[in-house]
Amino acid sequence: MTHMTIARSLLGTKELKGSADNPKIMEMYRTVGHHWVEHDEVAWCAAFAGYCLEKAGIASTRKLNARSYLTWGEKVAGPEQAREGDIVIFTRGANTAQGHVAFFLKATGSQIEVLGGNQSDAVTVTRYPKSRLLGIRRPIAAGGPQRPELKVVQQQLKDLGYFEVGIVDGRYGPRTRAAVLAFRADNELGLSPDVDTVLVEALQRARPRAVSRERAEGRPEGSRIVKAADAQIATGIVGMAGAAASVVVPAVETAERAKDVTERTVGLLNLTDWLLPVLPWAGAAIFLIVILLAWKAKAARIEDHRTGKTP
Repeated sequence: MTHMTIARSLLGTKELKGSADNPKIMEMYRTVGHHWVEHDEVAWCAAFAGYCLEKAGIASTRKLNARSYLTWGEKVAGPEQAREGDIVIFTRGANTAQGHVAFFLKATGSQIEVLGGNQSDAVTVTRYPKSRLLGIRRPIAAGGPQRPELKVVQQQLKDLGYFEVGIVDGRYGPRTRAAVLAFRADNELGLSPDVDTVLVEALQRARPRAVSRERAEGRPEGSRIVKAADAQIATGIVGMAGAAASVVVPAVETAERAKDVTERTVGLLNLTDWLLPVLPWAGAAIFLIVILLAWKAKAARIEDHRTGKTP
């Protein structure tokens, strides 16, 4: 069922008179995580909206503050671009912390018709003036602009080993979609790209992604980083051996010229007597540093492969 189907099924639900409380309204509070609420007189327009969204598998803000929906989902430019089922947020009274939230039905002249809870203490269809409009938001399944709540999902996926999610930026792009689908496939949730309540709850109880034995003990095939590191290590070993043995075997004319310039400079500075004896060892030390850095880069690349961070 869609959230609007659920919302319409609740039309007529109202607060009970006296000390009694409507169990359906109390269920709305519980569904969005507010078990502490004891009576149905507590403002419940956001609880109603969140209940309908969550029951339809769409993550709500899980807050009782109507204005919390001003940063939820995707922004809709105005009533003319709104669709049935979009979230509409209005002002309520003079207090800027208060508000009212409901589902968009249609815009007529200077009015916006909505289906919402806690409207005259009941779930009703009513109209509010456009002058009270604070914003209109749309549920997002995939794609769209930056979503602060999506950063949490992206980080959870990354922490669980779904590194294809890429950068944690709050945007639903191809990489995040791939990570969501991979997580759903591994956890038998059905191949849907939606970031919904089912996904959010599964992430909270999921175990880290399993890495196959072959991958955990293997090496990345065709890795340019590994190949470059091996070449640097080999060059460093040859160079270090040559420098340590004080063997000068220039490979190219450029290397010979560099040697001559170095010797002339040392001579001009009167450093020949004490500097030349240590030059081979200084060269060996440089080559050793090259070897260590290359080895470190190679080891990091292999580790990323074995843990699943990279292909």
